[in-house]
Amino acid sequence: MKSPAEIAAKYESVGKGKTEGKFLQTFMLAILAGSFIALGGLGSQIASSCAADPSSARVISSVVFPIGLFMVLVGGAELFTGNCLITIPVLSKKATVKGMIRNWVIVYFGNMVGGFLIAALAAFSHIYSFNDGNLATQVVNTAVTKSTISFGDAFLRGILCNVLVCMAVWCSFAADELAGKVFALWLPVMLFIICGFEHCVANMYFIPAGFLASFVHGIPADGLSAVGFFVTNLIPVTLGNIVGGGICVGAVYHLIYLRKN
Repeated sequence: MKSPAEIAAKYESVGKGKTEGKFLQTFMLAILAGSFIALGGLGSQIASSCAADPSSARVISSVVFPIGLFMVLVGGAELFTGNCLITIPVLSKKATVKGMIRNWVIVYFGNMVGGFLIAALAAFSHIYSFNDGNLATQVVNTAVTKSTISFGDAFLRGILCNVLVCMAVWCSFAADELAGKVFALWLPVMLFIICGFEHCVANMYFIPAGFLASFVHGIPADGLSAVGFFVTNLIPVTLGNIVGGGICVGAVYHLIYLRKN
């Protein structure tokens, strides 16, 4: 198992490589990552749709959702929230701020395409009709809840979320064997789902899925709007994710293990 100092040194190289990726390759890998996270979200919704109470639903969701991050890390896709750790090579001056921002922008919009794609495929293939249409109602309700959260709550939950997601990525770097990587990434992601934190890439699936489920199944979605999606949720959650992953994890570990003198 790699030590934390060894992980920090390894990510210097990994993060630097991410900032130098070709546009098309990076964008395609980002679409895959958005799709994988969305599929994890879809699976977690289906698995938890028949739960007896909200606590049980969250626990069930937390077991299924990490499959998305598993596919991202093992498949080598590009995930915005994980890439917030690129602050590590930037602070080490092995990558540039310009390269980091370029990666973030390409990956962010690629992730969004992937999330939209899975939401559309799920809605128009009538997957949300599961459980006599109760799944569709759940999908709409989830989107409404996320679209009506306060800016402050969304920002703070975004910080907490990406601390755990980046710790999942960080811990997976400690293991050399696949089984160890899976176990290491699963637990922090389970915790963020159980706690109800906010993940911008997951929301690129959850909220569009609510729009489409409402349209396809004729379910009222009071409070669900484009403003709620982009302004009320996505902006503060994204900012919180950057702080949580880029500063609270990336910058802190750089300070501890890589900063000279």
